[in-house]
Amino acid sequence: MKKHIALLFTLASFSLFAQKNIYESSKFDALSKNHKTLAIIPFLTNLDLEEDISKNELKTLEEKEGKAVQNALETYFSRRKNRKKFSVEFQNVANTNAILAQQKITYQNIDIYTIKDLCKILKVDGIISGNIDLNVLLSKGVQTDFSFIDYILGDASYGRIGIKISDGDTGKLLWKYEKEINKKSGKNTMALIDGMMKRATRKFPYDKERKRNKRKN
Repeated sequence: MKKHIALLFTLASFSLFAQKNIYESSKFDALSKNHKTLAIIPFLTNLDLEEDISKNELKTLEEKEGKAVQNALETYFSRRKNRKKFSVEFQNVANTNAILAQQKITYQNIDIYTIKDLCKILKVDGIISGNIDLNVLLSKGVQTDFSFIDYILGDASYGRIGIKISDGDTGKLLWKYEKEINKKSGKNTMALIDGMMKRATRKFPYDKERKRNKRKN
C-alpha cells in the first residue's frame, strides 16, 4: 500500500512539474539590452464557471480576475525591487491603467492593440501581459486542501496561466512562463503569483544575479 501511495505521489509530482513551461528567446539579450521600464497590463481572462450568470456579469468578473493578476505581479516585483533584485523598473499599475483609460483603451478592447502600440502609448520599453483560464474565482480565494482522489477525478485543477514579456520596439515575444493552476498553487491570486514567480526566479530574465551568472559563463 505504501509503495502504491509513493508511486502516485511521484507520478503526480512529475505531472505537475511537467505542466510548467518556461521559454526565453535566443535574442533576449540583444533586444532587451536597453530596457529600463516595463508595464504590466491586465491579463486576459477566460472564466468557465458552473454558476449561471449573465454575459455582462461574466465580463465584469473576467476583468476583475485579470486585474487581480496585474496587481499581484506588481506587488511581487515591488517587494523584490526594494532589495534591488531587478535590472529594470516596473511602471506603477495605477499609472498604467490611467494612461490606458485616457486613450480609451479598456479591458474589452485592449487586445486589438499591438505590443508596439501599447509601449508607445505607455512610454515603456516592454510589456508584461498574459492569459488566465479559470473555473473558479481565484481572487476571492479557493479551497487548497489536496488529496490524490481530487487529482484522479480532475477536481484539483482550477485552470492555467501564462505570463509573457514582449519587446516594445519589435513586438517580439522575449519570455513566457506557463503553469497549471491547482489546489497546490495557492489560496488566492496573490499566493499563486508569489509562489510561481519565486519558483521562476532563476529563470526570470531581468534578475540581476541571473544576468551576472550568464556573463560569467
